[in-house]
Amino acid sequence: MYIVSGCLAGLCCRYDGGDNADERVMKLVAQGKAIPVCPEQLGGLTTPRPPCEIVNGKVLSNEKADVTGNFMRGAEEALKLAQLAGSKKAILKARSPSCGIGKIYDGTFSGTLIEGDGLFAAMLRKEGFELETE
Repeated sequence: MYIVSGCLAGLCCRYDGGDNADERVMKLVAQGKAIPVCPEQLGGLTTPRPPCEIVNGKVLSNEKADVTGNFMRGAEEALKLAQLAGSKKAILKARSPSCGIGKIYDGTFSGTLIEGDGLFAAMLRKEGFELETE
């Protein structure tokens, strides 16, 4: 069983209200082999919402609002779902402050990438999950 970013499964949960539908991920969900989650929505954030990036360990919106608590709460809830499902694999949205694996935006909202993981991806990695992006 995979845990997958909801936006990759075609859910309109991106910050801008859109999706990042990925055929392979949608097929896994349709076959009952994947569970879509959106840690940001699980953390109580609205859709749409202002874009967010990680800055010095905190998640800030482009309006400078600190939404770290929402991101942490959502990541914790999504991790619980993954554990309840017995999953040890995840396919997550690249570069996201929640789901990014290996590279995330640098916090300047300029499109610059740096080494790092989103909060949910980091939690899954710590728990030994096999992680991949779309």
